[in-house]
Amino acid sequence: MVAVGSPIGEMTPCNVHLGALVAAAKSGIQAAGGVPREFATASVADSLSMNHSGMKFSLVSREIIADSVEAVVQGHAYDAIVGFGGCDKTLPGMMMGMIRCNVPAVFMYGGSALPGQWRGQDVTILDVYEGVGAVLAGELCAEDLAQLERVAVPTVGSCPGQFSANTLAMIAETLGIAPLQAATIPAVHAERQTLARRAGERVMRILADGGPLPRDLVTRKSLENACAAVAATGGSTNAVLHIPSLAHEAGIRFTADDAAVVFARTPLLGRPAPRRPLSCQGSARRGRCAGGTARAAAARAPPRRCAAH
Repeated sequence: MVAVGSPIGEMTPCNVHLGALVAAAKSGIQAAGGVPREFATASVADSLSMNHSGMKFSLVSREIIADSVEAVVQGHAYDAIVGFGGCDKTLPGMMMGMIRCNVPAVFMYGGSALPGQWRGQDVTILDVYEGVGAVLAGELCAEDLAQLERVAVPTVGSCPGQFSANTLAMIAETLGIAPLQAATIPAVHAERQTLARRAGERVMRILADGGPLPRDLVTRKSLENACAAVAATGGSTNAVLHIPSLAHEAGIRFTADDAAVVFARTPLLGRPAPRRPLSCQGSARRGRCAGGTARAAAARAPPRRCAAH
């Protein structure tokens, strides 16, 4: 019996499409002889909770997600879990719950939206945010901003920059609890459906082999590799909130100071948005892999075993 959890919902484009990926993972579980059981968690989108009292619920929602994963998996004595995350706190929350339960597990990311096109340039939601400032500064007219708003997010998926979601997806891949390329394949590409099905098949192999389990993979060395991946790609500073929390679930004391040591020694190897010029999809087209980036930056061995690869 395999739990298949996701924060599917209609609040943002980040999670609205997860149903199809969940279905693909369930088909993989069934094909490998398992019985999938789907469940959903709460989610709070940072993008919609900013600038009002809703932001008080953002980080709290991470704990709610982790607790709900624990409650469902432990409460029903499920043998394994495939967990999905779409944006912001849903990724670390799902991963924290998986590490806490320490049953055979594979994490899957929903993927990024494709960039839109405006006046011959790639644009994303970041350009809309900057456009609002440009209007206030008198550098852009309201009519142009209205046009930009309508083309900046043409597909489902999370913000296509190295923000919280893509940074955490890269961390999951680097730790070994997510499949290779899970961090970079766009949400609407057919390869993501294939990857989700393979995640279902893979969790059944981990179950049959007796491991590796999440806490076998989340070690001090793999956490350092994750920090290196964040620094090498100019990832979200929110990683400093989440990496120590992932470590805590594995029984490892890993602080912001520990992360800072790795950040300080790691060169910046890529410039995805918001640093520019690449969106995350641009990085994917150029063959950049989070795990490879982390290993190149850290100049250390990868985690001993990779459950999801």
